[in-house]
Amino acid sequence: MAVHDGTLIKLDDVRKQFGDVVAVEGIDFDVRQGEFFTLVGPSGCGKTTTLRMISGFEQPTEGQVRIDGRGMTAIPPEGRDTNLVFQHLSLFPHMTVGENVGYGLKKTGVEAAERDERIREYLELVGLEGFNDRNPSELSGGQQQRVALARALVNEPAVLLLDEPLSSLDRKLRKRMQVELRQIHEKTQGSFFYVTHDQEVAMTLSDRIAVMNEGRIEQIGPPEEIYRDPASEFVAGFIGDTNLFDAEVVDRDGSDVVRVGGPDGFVVPSNGASGGVTVSVRPEDFTLVGDDGDFIGEVKERYFQGDQTNFVVDVDLDIDEVQVVVQGREGGVDTGETVSVAVVEGAPVVF
Repeated sequence: MAVHDGTLIKLDDVRKQFGDVVAVEGIDFDVRQGEFFTLVGPSGCGKTTTLRMISGFEQPTEGQVRIDGRGMTAIPPEGRDTNLVFQHLSLFPHMTVGENVGYGLKKTGVEAAERDERIREYLELVGLEGFNDRNPSELSGGQQQRVALARALVNEPAVLLLDEPLSSLDRKLRKRMQVELRQIHEKTQGSFFYVTHDQEVAMTLSDRIAVMNEGRIEQIGPPEEIYRDPASEFVAGFIGDTNLFDAEVVDRDGSDVVRVGGPDGFVVPSNGASGGVTVSVRPEDFTLVGDDGDFIGEVKERYFQGDQTNFVVDVDLDIDEVQVVVQGREGGVDTGETVSVAVVEGAPVVF
């Protein structure tokens, strides 16, 4: 992981309104030097507007954006120490790969010899050494993406801003580019601010994730914390798959517990909650056991996905069904069979 030694980007109570529509509502977060930070959320939640305020293409209605301690209110995009990689790569078709990468250097007056050296260095960084004289149209989608990254990195900005740059790639190429992008980040030790709706990309790439919903930040933390200890029902449902159950806190032998599924259901620790609550249980935190599980049910649907098998289990409780994931080769149960289901101790989260 990158070494974090200070704050590079800071947003203080930033709000953005377009007419009567509030796109971003009072958000606060910081991006540290050397960090891969991802802002993730559904379409229309305000994440691209946030990125555009950092880059300078939008100005906050209220609040302050700071980069390296300096307020950005009066600073245009070209005056900010940032570079932006878009979803649509916008490579210049009439220029070679090398000319594309060196465009920003030439524009800022870097001498030809130094320009050529830095073009060579950054093409090598993204695994495209020897591609200097190629035309972008001769490259694959992944290679074009790497040219765009080299072009954005060659000016050595304080922060690289990435707006859904992998979303147009097919799944296999997207997964490979995730690995390559993480490697590039490790090599440069730069700060990357990544915007996406793709939870898998966010979980794979990030040192920290900010989950955004309806213009607000719901939670910020490392990927494992976001997944295992979500701060809200929205985060639990958006980051990965989960079962959400209405439940209630009841007294059992003098202690409060949460009862899920009515009198014949299962119980989990209350963790100080009271009254009506919601319980989140990840599908992999249910297990199919012999006869001594927490409840029984009938397998209604079964989906084989190679490394795991997904089940929909209909249960005779005050909940309709549960989603269960069995990893590896242990998914030998078929539809129509009765199964006993256990809950992994300590896994459920109570809201």
